[in-house]
Amino acid sequence: MHPGITEVRDWFERQGWEAFPFQEAVWNAYLEGKSGLIHSATGTGKTLAAWMGPVAEALAAGEATGPVDREDAPPLRVLWITPLRALAADTAASLQWPAESFHLPWSVELRTGDTTQSVRAKQKKQLPTALVTTPESLTLMLTREDATELFSDLRLVVVDEWHELMSTKRGVQTELALARIRAFKPELRVWGISATLGNLRDAMETLLGLGREGELVQGVVGKPVVIDTILPTNIDRFPWAGHFGTQMIPRVIEAIDEGGTCLIFTNTRAQAEIWYQSILQVKAQWKDVIALHHGSLSREVRDEVELGLKSGRLRAVVCTSSLDLGVDFTPVDRVLQVGTPKGVARLLQRAGRSGHQPGVPSRVTCVPTHAFELLDIAAARNAALAGKIEAREGVNKPLDVLAQHLVTIATGTGFRAQDLFREVQCTQAYKTLSQEEWDWTLDFVVRGGESLRAYPEYHRVVLGTDGVYRVEDADIAKRHRMSVGTIVSDEALNVQYLKGGKLGTVEESFLARLRPGDRFIFAGRPLEFVRIKDMTAWVRRASSVSGAVPRWMGGRLPLSSELALAIREELERAGNGELASPEMKTLGPILELQARWSAIPALSDLLIERVETREGHHLFFYPFEGRLVHQGMAALFGYRISQLVPITFTFAANDYGFELLAPEEAPLEEAIAKGLLSPENLGADIVASLNSAELARRQFREIARIAGLVFQGFPGMNKSAKQLQASSGLFYDVFARYDPNNLLLRQADREVLERQLEQSRLSRSLGRLSQSNLLITHPKRPSPMCFPILVDRLRETVTSENIHDRIEKMASQLELEAGDKIGAPDGV
Repeated sequence: MHPGITEVRDWFERQGWEAFPFQEAVWNAYLEGKSGLIHSATGTGKTLAAWMGPVAEALAAGEATGPVDREDAPPLRVLWITPLRALAADTAASLQWPAESFHLPWSVELRTGDTTQSVRAKQKKQLPTALVTTPESLTLMLTREDATELFSDLRLVVVDEWHELMSTKRGVQTELALARIRAFKPELRVWGISATLGNLRDAMETLLGLGREGELVQGVVGKPVVIDTILPTNIDRFPWAGHFGTQMIPRVIEAIDEGGTCLIFTNTRAQAEIWYQSILQVKAQWKDVIALHHGSLSREVRDEVELGLKSGRLRAVVCTSSLDLGVDFTPVDRVLQVGTPKGVARLLQRAGRSGHQPGVPSRVTCVPTHAFELLDIAAARNAALAGKIEAREGVNKPLDVLAQHLVTIATGTGFRAQDLFREVQCTQAYKTLSQEEWDWTLDFVVRGGESLRAYPEYHRVVLGTDGVYRVEDADIAKRHRMSVGTIVSDEALNVQYLKGGKLGTVEESFLARLRPGDRFIFAGRPLEFVRIKDMTAWVRRASSVSGAVPRWMGGRLPLSSELALAIREELERAGNGELASPEMKTLGPILELQARWSAIPALSDLLIERVETREGHHLFFYPFEGRLVHQGMAALFGYRISQLVPITFTFAANDYGFELLAPEEAPLEEAIAKGLLSPENLGADIVASLNSAELARRQFREIARIAGLVFQGFPGMNKSAKQLQASSGLFYDVFARYDPNNLLLRQADREVLERQLEQSRLSRSLGRLSQSNLLITHPKRPSPMCFPILVDRLRETVTSENIHDRIEKMASQLELEAGDKIGAPDGV
């Protein structure tokens, strides 16, 4: 056995631990010079698996000489990349402790957007032995002219939570950065860490680059996970989103009261604010032991909450995905999931926040906010137990990220065109990058492309007489360093008390609707809006919580394809009379009425309901493919039917299906016969059925920012979202008119189809539906399954009366027509 590993094992024994076989496998692989991917359940020691290899290497080399001054510590040896700044401090502490225990003279530091200027100044002179950083900060390091020397002693790069990065442009940014470092250090070892991922081999190949061998190390994957549900005591047969959410508050309080610390996960920040307030309205005495945590709160507020969790001071925290990842909260012994989890991996990831230590089972208790979420929960548990975890796909060839990368390298060491082209082609994201696409992107950063040649400010990169491309203008280099990154969102304004500290950020689009004196809830506090000045929304405390809750963009998570399939399978079993789980038994009366009035679709069926009401003629389709797919499908079907007869539709969609509403009856059978369900001509029909040009124009804002066309401004002088949209819109219009072959325009079209409409999944869905058995029913009144879709449409259109009262009246009338009121079934 390697002598360093012997010392590490002895240290584990002194802590009262025993090293897992997967941990030792990673240590040995690292010491043999190998790279790879670690896949293990949350809380099973993945961090130590990746870290103790370098420690063992140092111990075997006799480096345990005791602490030294920072300046005397070894230069950068380990680079640890984390997707969230919130994880960095905990990760650094986890690395520091073993190094100090072994008396290694190493320095361990952070480098994120929160790092102080004094620390940055020290790091500019000398980097620590181990640096925990983000993809953006790593990219900034590549803008240094001495980047080659900076990484000269680097031996290992660890990419934490790789599954969160690889399917985003930040993942592509990481791929490019790793390719650049490997050009400096061909022998570099790279290890990824992941907890919940379906396509492990693909993930490893994306991380390591094309043609590089790696070790896939499977750890403790089968950690016990308990998934249960707080069942409603009464259930309506005509459910709608949120209709018994507050009914569940007392049951949630009982769950929190059972002991320990509890995380209450919601899927949106607005929902987190609502549930936090709702719990406090019942348990006002919990004011000091319950907290709120989401990504729009200030760093100081989040730090205080995380500290309260670690110390055990807090009983419960209502949170979003901001606490999904890696922060180690050992005291947490209960996790609640409000609403549908939307994905199997997300549910398991959140379950892993509890029992976050080896050998301790994880538990997640789901809290449905309407009846059909019971179906989602039962399906998610079945899929989780069967190991059906979602795959993550990388982003293919985003030229905006490539353009940013070219300017990054030109700002730093500079590059020779063909050398960097070959380097970029070694990444999974750009393996199909053509010479034409490369030449176009290079011309774009050198001369601004066809449309911007006459404007010197877009001539960012210059070809020197030595054949090396560099950024020579200091102002261009400065602006680029301030714009590095791929995270683009609706411009957020700071929210700050007139007399007091910052609370966090809220999107400008929400604040723009407020007038002085309006009240809203944010950071768990009732606030009164005063004014906007200097990119800050100034507020004062309000006397009550009555008011609006901020709405953030992208609030509704998409339903994963794995969970969608599990839901269809669960429904087929229910149609055959199999109601095995407590959730499905509770849902039984609703499904019985659905079968009586319409039908329960089998796995091979496409259920279509024709319903006529005073509103008109409704068509309800149930593909069970998720809201995003259904929105695209609704527009597509409406367009295809309208090509047969002149007809105007109103659309509505949820995760189960969608509605087409028209004043007159639609020729459904004729449309089906003429290819309504066909995946053929999908691209052209989607473009024709939607205002795709406007969607692409909006998507271009992100591309323009990442590609460096739009500068967001210097600190304290940021441009508003409206200014940025206007600037990017102007570029879009100029390119569309004078440079229609601009590859960034094509990218905008592609991203709209894939990211906003999930065209690939839509195409696969149509392929399945075109082969399905068509189950067309004619209910005399809205069925339980169509009622939530109908309600969603009313919420968007009805403003003249209280929408809640109107929906309750509709549901009550349908209940009367259905028969006796129901409660929970016996034995549940």
